[in-house]
Amino acid sequence: MPVVATVVLPCFNEQDHVVAELERITAALDASGLSYEVLAIDDASTDGTLAAILAAAPRMPHVQVHAFRRNGGSGTVRRIGTQLARGEIVVWTDADMSYPNERIPELVQLLLDDPSYDQVVGARTSEEGSHKWLRLPAKWFIRKIAERLSNQRIPDLNSGLRAFRRSVSLPYLRLLPAGFSCVTTITLAFLSNQHDVRYVPIEYAKRAGTSKFHFVRDAYRYILQVLRMVMYFDPLKVLMPPALWLLAIGLTKAVVDMVRHPFYFPANTVLVVLTGLIIASMGLLADLVVRSRPDGVPDVSTHLAGSPQPTRSDLATVSDQAGASPRASASHRATLSDQV
Repeated sequence: MPVVATVVLPCFNEQDHVVAELERITAALDASGLSYEVLAIDDASTDGTLAAILAAAPRMPHVQVHAFRRNGGSGTVRRIGTQLARGEIVVWTDADMSYPNERIPELVQLLLDDPSYDQVVGARTSEEGSHKWLRLPAKWFIRKIAERLSNQRIPDLNSGLRAFRRSVSLPYLRLLPAGFSCVTTITLAFLSNQHDVRYVPIEYAKRAGTSKFHFVRDAYRYILQVLRMVMYFDPLKVLMPPALWLLAIGLTKAVVDMVRHPFYFPANTVLVVLTGLIIASMGLLADLVVRSRPDGVPDVSTHLAGSPQPTRSDLATVSDQAGASPRASASHRATLSDQV
């Protein structure tokens, strides 16, 4: 039976609860009757995460175990996992017990029942993460920037639980950053290219284990990634507003200066006008580049017939050594990544 859904599960230092998470996911999908696979990818954990997964894998026939030699980040795990996926529906989630993964079949079924949607996102109704008093206003601010730039309402910009069509996502996988902002990237990539996204309210629990989120560093990366993605698809939305404001301020000040001091323009007036012109020129040039490049708006139809897989430079498979390696079993190979 062909695989319908692939669950990509990044695992990094989750030894105390990763097996419980796998059991919850497989139990829900078994009960749904969907054909599926789970790619449990260990991101070079420094604890016993990989050993726990390998020990539990023999009783979970739909689970494939892969491992990275070096830590690549959740974005790298999700990108390679999506490339490896055999299912047309790919599900991203976390292994920290925070997301209601028992609802994965529901997200998959929504895509199967309604072909007009290309992605279904679990929109969290509460915030239970670390640094809650800082995260709430920061996430609201970043989400409002994204909504303004994309001209669409986004209930949850960076939810870690989502299902999407693999064929639609392939042109955008190379844009994914290595860290947490990969979920923001895939959301904005879909919205910027007229792929409909549906949001389903979900509960969000306090995570098990230690959070890998660093507020200052990751919030900064989120903002940069939002701007980068909009610049990639529609640079005029980022560059033209400040350019027009600077030109309006500069020209207004020039009129005032002309009235006060005929035919005399202070240096600051000239600088404001020139800065506005330079930014506007950059925006127009960037827009020309976006519209003229072959992949400015990727043609998804070219990816429907076949889907690229990671090359040998991306993944080094050690299935032939499964019997000799203590990190792999004969029934569940471990794939070690040299390029992450």
